[in-house]
Formats: sequence, C-alpha cells, structure tokens
Amino acid sequence: MRVVVSVGGSVLAPDLAHERVEQYADVIDRLVDEGCSVGAVVGGGGVARSYIKTARKLGANEVELDDIGISVTRLNAQLLIAALGDDAAPSPAENYEEAGEAMRRGDVAIMGGVTAGQTTDAVSAALAEYTNADLLVYATSVPGVYSADPKTDEDAERYERITPAELVDVIADIEMSAGSSAPVDLLAAKLIERSRVRTIVLDGTEPEDVLDAVLRGEHDGTDIVPNGSEAGMDYWVADEDE
Repeated sequence: MRVVVSVGGSVLAPDLAHERVEQYADVIDRLVDEGCSVGAVVGGGGVARSYIKTARKLGANEVELDDIGISVTRLNAQLLIAALGDDAAPSPAENYEEAGEAMRRGDVAIMGGVTAGQTTDAVSAALAEYTNADLLVYATSVPGVYSADPKTDEDAERYERITPAELVDVIADIEMSAGSSAPVDLLAAKLIERSRVRTIVLDGTEPEDVLDAVLRGEHDGTDIVPNGSEAGMDYWVADEDE
C-alpha cells in the first residue's frame, strides 16, 4: 500500500517539542513494517507564521514570504528525518521526482514546501497523485471536514463521508468567508478531485490515530471517497479477512 501522510507543522512539533516528532516517526516506522510505502509532507505551523509576520514587517514581498515559509517546512521535515534515522531519505525532497525516487528505492520520502504560492496541503495532494498513492491522510488540528469553519460557527456539521467534488464545494464556500480556515485548501481539494485518490482528514494530535486510519480505515475524521469506490479499500478488507 502506498500512502502519503500530510502533517501540519503545529501538529508535528507544537512548541518545537520533540516528543510528538518521535511519536510520528514511530507511526511511520510501523507503517513501513506493515509493508507500506510512505511519503510524508510537513507544514510550517506557528514557527513559519512567526517568521512570515516578522518578514512582512521588514518589507518582504509575498513571494519572499512564501520562500521563508518553505524554508521552515523543510526545517520541520528535517526534524522528522532525524527521528526516523536510516529509514528516511537523508534530506527533504525538494520536488516530486526526488520524493518518488526515494519511495521507489524503499526509503520514506519527507517533503516540506516546493514552490511559492503552493501550500503543503497542495504539495501533499500532488505527491499522492504523482506517486499514484492508494491513500492520502491529512493529520490536521481539526477532526475532519465541516460544513463551515467550526472555530467561528457553532452549528458547523462534520461530514463523515463526502465525494471529492463535494469537498471542493465545501472548501470553496469556507475560503470565501473572510477569516475562515479550512482543513485543506482549495487547490488541494481540486487535486484530490482530479486524481481520485482516497483521502482522510482527521485530527492528528494523537499520532496513533493516523496508524489506525491507514491500516484499518478506523478514524473519527472525514472520508473523501470518489464516486464508484467501495466503502472499504482492498487493503482493509484483506486485513479483516486474515
């Protein structure tokens, strides 16, 4: 099974604490032990936002700010590489070709950002499409996809299962609301729709939840399932039959 795991920077290393990074490395190691080929994309989190805020006050333009954010995502990626040791490619992949080659030779590929104007949400979806992944998992700070931003709308409803087309519509509506934030961005949602990759969005503050989602399809987040796909993936069905 080929899987791409997208981990938000604040989820991976809140306050740069090493414990969560080690927990995610352990989860990835266990996925590899179960026969998974793994690519991981790491966000910048609060550290990136702090650097960007300071740089903006110093007069940096938007492309320069994006480049600063990318640099921080790659620093976070190096933290995960350090925790994984020999199981990971020795440096963050800077493009999809590098990541795909690392996965083909049996290494865990770790990425941060790639180019200005593209979030790590989109990088994750693009990597999943490039590597023909069976599953894409977003480990975020919210427990799934909601009908509205749950931080600002107490009536927001969490979806248990939606199609990629429905995801695009939901994210577009949320992003149009000033100040609202969605669990993945619109470009990522459109890439998911185009590639038809099975996707899960879940709360990643407990790394073990990612393990359960990948290996057994068990989670409390949102399943994004292309039309015509079975409820359970072949990998999960085979696991249940054993």
